[in-house]
Amino acid sequence: MHLEAAGVEETLVVTGFGAQLVEQEIARLSLATMRVTTIYNPFFGVADNLASCWIARAAFEGDVLLLNGDTLFELRIAERLIAAPGAGIVVTIDRKGGYDADDMKVETRADALVAIGKTIHTYDAESIGFLRFSPEGSARFRDAIETALRDPDNLRRWYLSIIDELAREGGVSVCSIEGLQWGEMDFPADLTANETMVQGWLARA
Repeated sequence: MHLEAAGVEETLVVTGFGAQLVEQEIARLSLATMRVTTIYNPFFGVADNLASCWIARAAFEGDVLLLNGDTLFELRIAERLIAAPGAGIVVTIDRKGGYDADDMKVETRADALVAIGKTIHTYDAESIGFLRFSPEGSARFRDAIETALRDPDNLRRWYLSIIDELAREGGVSVCSIEGLQWGEMDFPADLTANETMVQGWLARA
């Protein structure tokens, strides 16, 4: 809904566990302008989300948004990311008073991304799992994931580990969405809070 409202015309969903249920929910969507297709990742049981990006690598051409499937966000977040100036790769970040072991931590320097990962020691923000790529950034990311997955030891890597490597070479920036609403659906306890958040968005729509 919010991707369509932000002007996204086409969305590709990479499925794996519970693929049929996801496809059924997509079929129930009432979308006026955005086309949604799916592609199945048969390796979901033995690989992490870097492999999901590899499955969808042909889609990394031109201007692209990459969004974690368990990230919920209000419309203004998508609008801010799409409008953000910056490098070929832009990572959406938020800041808070403290971070836990499960947070995807980020170290920034002004608007540049310095490092990203759950176990980095220096950080001042977290990734919300929403990125934007320019045509050059898309090609750079696609080449990097194709190279990485030539090594089977990389099957269990997160795609953000590739972003971390690219950031060390430069050309990766951040877009802060501090003050805007978003959430992740990681644990059963997240369900109630996320339902309340989404109901608030629907009430304002």
